[in-house]
Amino acid sequence: MPEAGSNAPRFVIVAVDCFERPLRYRLPFRFGAATVTTGVQAFVRVRIRTADGGETIGATAELMVPKWFDKDPAHSNDENVDALRTSLALAADAYTSDPAPRSAFGHFAAHARACREQGEQVGMPALAANFGAAELDRAVLDALCRSTQRTVFEVVAEDLIGFDPRVVAPDLAGFDGQAFVRSLAPRARIAVRHTVGLLDALTGPAARAADGLPESLEQAIERYGLRWFKLKLAGDVRTDLERLRAIAAVLDRLPDYRVTLDGNEQFASVDAVDALLTGMREDTALRRLFAAVAYLEQPLVRQSTFEHDVQATARAVPLLIDEADGTLDAFVQARSRGYAGVSSKSCKGLYKSLVNAARCAAWNQDAGGARYFVSAEDLTAPAGLAVQQDTALAALLGLTHAERNGHHYIDGMASAPPAEQQAFLAAHPALYEAAHGTVRLAIRAGELDLRDLAVPGFATGTLPLFDTLTPMARTPAPAH
Repeated sequence: MPEAGSNAPRFVIVAVDCFERPLRYRLPFRFGAATVTTGVQAFVRVRIRTADGGETIGATAELMVPKWFDKDPAHSNDENVDALRTSLALAADAYTSDPAPRSAFGHFAAHARACREQGEQVGMPALAANFGAAELDRAVLDALCRSTQRTVFEVVAEDLIGFDPRVVAPDLAGFDGQAFVRSLAPRARIAVRHTVGLLDALTGPAARAADGLPESLEQAIERYGLRWFKLKLAGDVRTDLERLRAIAAVLDRLPDYRVTLDGNEQFASVDAVDALLTGMREDTALRRLFAAVAYLEQPLVRQSTFEHDVQATARAVPLLIDEADGTLDAFVQARSRGYAGVSSKSCKGLYKSLVNAARCAAWNQDAGGARYFVSAEDLTAPAGLAVQQDTALAALLGLTHAERNGHHYIDGMASAPPAEQQAFLAAHPALYEAAHGTVRLAIRAGELDLRDLAVPGFATGTLPLFDTLTPMARTPAPAH
């Protein structure tokens, strides 16, 4: 397969090890039809060998969230997590069985589609089937950064990844990938877009966790200085309008704020989406909130997203795909139906985010304005590698705000041993603080300070204590 970027190092992936660690939520997180209270975090460690024979390790981490990758009610939470373990095993086999030296992007381009198809053949939906390759690509990038002693921002800007979107996205034929990565302007700070889940209290004192941290929206605003919010919707117009009025009563106290809406596939039809937006527009109690909406995310079930033209709906509020973004051409299909945005999530693949950002650059140039966009959405990334790498990806794309909900629903790095917590705090003192018994994100004036993510490696100056993790068992392929 052709590769761009003569400066991109070629290397072989010689080993992949997968681990896991359980963690507990401090508050229940309700999104769509699911409520999550516990989780299992996956950790991936890879070892690469470069042309000079040198070997370097890299790592990544991601929460294996049930009922997001796969919302089939016939599959349990445990079965969802087992499917992600299988996805990781399939990707590890694919990447390590290929002896061809390739660039970082070259490894992705050579294996991503095959890994997805293998996962789908054993019954996984596309998002779950993509998960394994997405995690390996991040760990490989970390190893490349460490091997070259460069930050992820430098590695991408110098195109040491070998970025050539044309080989995976034929619609970008003629696009200059190297010029695109050189044009990226990473941000040193990013606004936190705070998630308001369907079970979250809006006002009042702490009642569930009672751990000294915010529980209600009102408390979170006071502690963190928030001004961006992501509001979860239930898909029932009457219920959603009532909830939004209660949220507006809190947010309208602020001098200025912006929100995004997330349907999480809960709306039965385009008509229901239109009814919600009309209700918001005509309700005097929602006047400020409706004016503050930046976009509406994934209102329709992923399987029917591309069957409906939403151009008329999108004239009221821009629409964005998230769960429907299961393939590399999903954004192209969505655009033809009236969607303007697509989410960036590390669990879907960092190179997918770069390819979609390249599409936005090309399409906006043709449109003569900033019509198409990538957003930064969260998969409840816990403190540590997961949140650092996902936030660094958003910063790399120049995004001004990112959904971050791990700080709210998960108790910082409490699941990690104290020595690991202290190592991350010492390596990234601007991003973290020691508070309420553990190391956690330091959100100040509604923002994260990302300056100390610019270290050799993929946004991390330290690694997890692998000997404290449980080796991940291979699980049987899910029934289908």
